[in-house]
Formats: sequence, C-alpha cells, structure tokens
Amino acid sequence: MRGLVKGLCFASMLLFIVVPVSGQTNERNCPSPSAIPEFVGPGTAKFSPNQSLCLPELAPIGGSFGPLAFVVQGVEPGDRVDPQGTVYVVSIRGVPGGVDLWRWAPAIDPLPNANQTLPFKYEGQPDNCGILTDGCANNVGSPTNPGIAPGGGDADIAVNAPDPGTHIPNLPLTSLTLVPGVTGTHSTNRGDSFSPPNPLVALIPGDDRQWNDAIDSKTVYLVYHDVGTFEIDVQRSNDGGVTYLNGFGQAIDPQTFPAAGGVPATNSANLLGQVRIDDNENSCPSRGNLYQIFVAPDNLQENLGTRPLRSVYVGVSRDAKLGLPAFMFHDYKIFTSPTGSPGAGNGTANIFPALATDDFGFVYAVWSDNTNILFSSSSDHGATWTAPLRVNQGRTTGMANVFPWVAADANGHVVVAWLGADRAGNSNDRSVMEPGHVPEQNGACTDGTNTCMRKWANWNVYVAEAVNGHAAAAAFAQVTASDHVIHRGTVSTGGLGGGADRSLADFFQVALDGQHRANVSFADDHVVSPLCSSQSPGHCGDDDPESFRVGVSYFTRQLKANAKVVTTGSCAVDPPQGAAVEDEGAGADASHDAVAFVDTPSPENGTLVYNDPSMPLNVQSSVGVSGVSYSGSCVTFGGNAKVNGQLGYQFNFSACDLSALGTGIASFSIAVTGPEGFYYQKSGTFTSGFVKLHARL
Repeated sequence: MRGLVKGLCFASMLLFIVVPVSGQTNERNCPSPSAIPEFVGPGTAKFSPNQSLCLPELAPIGGSFGPLAFVVQGVEPGDRVDPQGTVYVVSIRGVPGGVDLWRWAPAIDPLPNANQTLPFKYEGQPDNCGILTDGCANNVGSPTNPGIAPGGGDADIAVNAPDPGTHIPNLPLTSLTLVPGVTGTHSTNRGDSFSPPNPLVALIPGDDRQWNDAIDSKTVYLVYHDVGTFEIDVQRSNDGGVTYLNGFGQAIDPQTFPAAGGVPATNSANLLGQVRIDDNENSCPSRGNLYQIFVAPDNLQENLGTRPLRSVYVGVSRDAKLGLPAFMFHDYKIFTSPTGSPGAGNGTANIFPALATDDFGFVYAVWSDNTNILFSSSSDHGATWTAPLRVNQGRTTGMANVFPWVAADANGHVVVAWLGADRAGNSNDRSVMEPGHVPEQNGACTDGTNTCMRKWANWNVYVAEAVNGHAAAAAFAQVTASDHVIHRGTVSTGGLGGGADRSLADFFQVALDGQHRANVSFADDHVVSPLCSSQSPGHCGDDDPESFRVGVSYFTRQLKANAKVVTTGSCAVDPPQGAAVEDEGAGADASHDAVAFVDTPSPENGTLVYNDPSMPLNVQSSVGVSGVSYSGSCVTFGGNAKVNGQLGYQFNFSACDLSALGTGIASFSIAVTGPEGFYYQKSGTFTSGFVKLHARL
C-alpha cells in the first residue's frame, strides 16, 4: 500500500561515503552511515542466517549540505530470482523517497559467504536514475542526491527470460506515486543501470497498488487500481517495461463488478494481490494465461454497505497469451468466509492475497483472515478450486497470522511464507498485542516503567512447504525461517487506513530459485535506530516502546532443496466445457487509427481499445461491454469508456468481417459521447489486421 517517508530530521554537513561493509555478509556498495548496524543472525536448521540489507541512514534534501533529510527505511520488500539464479530484492522508502534495490548474481558477484549469507550489491534507487541525479551510480553517496524520487509508495519487480542477444534476463521495475501514477523502468545488465524512469506508464492517471509479472524475454504485465472506480486495470509491455502500450484489459468482469467495484470511500470495493502469468516450462496449453487474485465483498448489498471483504476471487485471462492489444478476464469465486468465521468478521483483506502457478499449469492461492493462513488450488486453470486448507500449524495454530505469500514450481511444489505472532487476537488490537503501553501518555507504561515492550507480542517469519500442492488435501510442513524475533507489538493489516503499527508496512515475499529453494525477503525493525538519541531521546532501550526504529529489509534462503520435489507429470486440465467463445479483432485503417477488441455474448463481456493519433484520442472500454449482437458478418456492442484516461464517456462500436464476403479485411465504426456535449464518430476499413467472429446469427 502507498506510504509516506518515515519522517524528516535536521541534517548538517552530512557526507555519504561509499565503503564496503566489513562483517559476515560482505555486502558491497553500501552507504555509510547505515540505517542500522549490520545484523547477521545465527540461522536455523533450514534457513541461512538472517541478514540485514544495507541502506543509508539519511537522504539529505538539497545534497549533503541540505538543512533537512529523510530518515531512510526499507519496507514491503519483494524478491525475485531470475532464470540464471540472480536474486533481486526491492523495498520502498515511502513517497517521495523512492525505492531501493539489491542484487546478488552468481555469474558476476562473489560466491556465497562461508556462513551461507549472500554478498549482495546495493544498487541504489532505480526510480531516481537520470531524473534527479546523473544516472543510477550517483544515487549512492552522491552529494547532489536530493533524497527524493518520483515514487516510493509501492514497488514491484519481475524477471524475464534471457535476452537472445545479450543472454541476460531483463529486470522490469515499477514505483508508485498517486499522481500522476506509476513510474516504470528496466535494467538489461542485472540492475547495474536502468533506463530513464518513465513516470507516465499507466494509461489511467491516479493509481494505487501496482504489481508486475513477466514472461519470455521482453513481455511484462502491469496491474493497478484506477482510483476513480477501483477497477483493476492491466497493461502489457512488449519492450521490457519501458512502456506498457501493447495490451489492455480489466480483471474485474461485469458480473463481478457490482460486488467488487466502486471507490473505498463509499463502497467496500476490493483489494488486489499480485498479477501472475502461467510461465510453465512444459509447453502446457495454459502457458501465457494471466491470473489476478483479489478479495471483495460477496455481493452488491455487502459492497454498498461497506461490509468486510470476505470473498476471494480470481480473474483469469486465457486470451492474453494471444498477444492482441485487447484481452479480457473471466472471474471465478475461490471462497467465501461463512458467517461466524474469522474471515466473515475480519474479512480476507489482511494484506495481501497472493497467487502462484507451477511448471505444469496448476494454480495456487493464499490469503489470511488474521488468524489462519488459508490455501486453495486449482487443477483447471482457475475455474474450480479445492476447499480451503489451513496452512499454519503447530505453535501458530489459533494465533495471529498475517502477510501471506506463495511461490510454486515443479509439479505441485508450493512454498507459503507469512508473519506469525506468539499469541491469539487481532494483529491490530493494541490491548492484546501491546499490553501495558499508553502511547497517548508520552510513552509511559501502565506499570510505571519504560520496559513494557517485554510483554508485547513477538512476531516471526514462518514458511510451510508442500510437494503435493494440487492434491485435494495438500500436506504442508512448517518451519521458522527467522532466527530472531523480527518485530514486537501490533501489525497493521489496514494499509494507510490502519491504526496499528505500520513499521513493517504491508507485506513481504518468497521466491523460488532454479534449485527449488525458498528465498525470503522481509521487513524487520527489531534493532533500535542509531538515530534514536536524536529522535526519541531518553527512550532508546531495547524494551522501550518509544524507542525510535525503522523497518529495513532482511534476507534468508533455504539451505537445501526438498528432496521430494516432483519434476515430472501431466499438465493441468482445461476448464469445464461450455465457456463462451470469443470474437476477436485488431487492425488499422489508412489514417493509422488502431482498433482492437475481444468480446463474448454470454456472459456479456469484452474489451475495446481504440486510438486516433490525429486527435490524439485514446479510448478504453470500462468494466466490460454490453449489448453484444450480430447481423450477418458484423458484431455490435457498447458500454462505458475512458477517453484519454478520464471517466464519464460512452461508446458504441461495430466491426464486420469482410473476408467472409470476399470484399476486404474488415470494417469498423465507433461513436463516443461524453461530458459537455463531447461527440466523436469514425468509420473505416482495415488496411491491415483481421476480424474473426465466432458467433453469428
């Protein structure tokens, strides 16, 4: 969720010097002074020593002599492992602080340390390259770095397959600031430099919570909330993430939108997880399918009544893999929390729902109701799902459990990671998670001391692994991945609207490498900040609830792969028959007006994109299409639209397959109306492209 920078403090004569960190991790390119002293834990039987990732302590505004500085934090870490084993971790500072990136590449970086930690290279701020500084390298230790960047509210990364020419996988990255929206950039040299950030990659201005995923060497998908409707907009890039102009769709279909749409100020709306592409390695037919998980109310009445988001949905696009400029989703309900369950009371919007696919096209979903980490799988490309299974077990049973994430590979190999407390209760409840603390009384404890933090909830990172994930009752084995308590007290699951502690922000991630090992990045604030004496003087004890701390990113990975991972098998099956076939079309006329559409008559749904470069005018259908009808070799439909990213327009469209008549390729007609008497109309004949109608009268 979008966040703000940790805060400001006065700074004078600050100088950032790039020096290697000495110690057990041998991380490189680290700034000094650092946000916290380097921390290396003892490790566990299954996971490597937890290691902090280095960050600057302060980001001066106006260079090293600036009168103010942002306190630097690194929260909401995301991690990916590319096909060559390169590990990336990204985290956010908060708006307008930008994002930070770390990289360890076995092809070019030092070998793992003797204690199995990784010698990460700190790569600075990718969303600050070439905009406010002279390239990426000057983001670290530069006296001209102003300490701000066009983003930092949310971040995500993806990894492509190796480029055919350079043999290096592409690394797309996006960063969020609400206005204008999403900044995009990418690296073709493993994060050592990035393309100039493009702050206008989202077609719709005013966005929230973007995610990415990638396939092949240059195809990248971007999803985000349009804050005007809270529809989940999806864009495709064919240039590795420089632009996202090659495809458009919306993940909430017209049948689901009444229960899941609308802005949160007036509706419950929805919470989206990360977009996922089926990138299976076995040539299964589902390769290229696009999945979008989200949680929302169960029906329109609950949505209008701002009731909890108790249902879990997945939007499935099976035509995204066709590569057309328009694609659409069909939504399926995975699960609805029954009345009286924790999910019905708390909702399932305990940040974030997550989804993964394995190498045979099976799909996996996880979510939290603040007590249980729930898991379901689909063996037919998202159409039907197994009854939810509680993943957390043992010491975490009945306790507070939040921040689930999932990764999958091989055949049914699934890893789920989450944050679990040592006590029951809602993670947002201060009376349960922070007993004895009275923050409104200047940090006093009810027992008259300043050590009541000793009584607070202790949080650890847990990982559960299964090798039969798509079985009716998958068998998970749980271990503790953190080698120390990473946080104490409350954990907010309400995003920016949450009243509990947001020091860890809203999520962390797990990724699998080519050896089927889990790589986990997480935020941690157990170390008191070196700035404590100036930010909270007199309150710097380890057990003092008012001690000043900042969340920073940590990393650990599984020491040894599970020997029972299955790498052979059969592809997931096609969904049940009876799904509506689609009409499709894409092309341009002699004036270079471009048209693309896809639609189904039952249930009515579709996507239209239209561009008239002479205006310029860009039209995207909004929340599907309606009134699909046929006359001979023509289809007609209409609906609401966004014109140049703005709501409030309507369109009517028709397309005819002239090839069926032997008189040409295709023809089209479009009319758009809107505010203040806006009217646009155009008819044309394709000089290139096609129209294919699968249903006709």
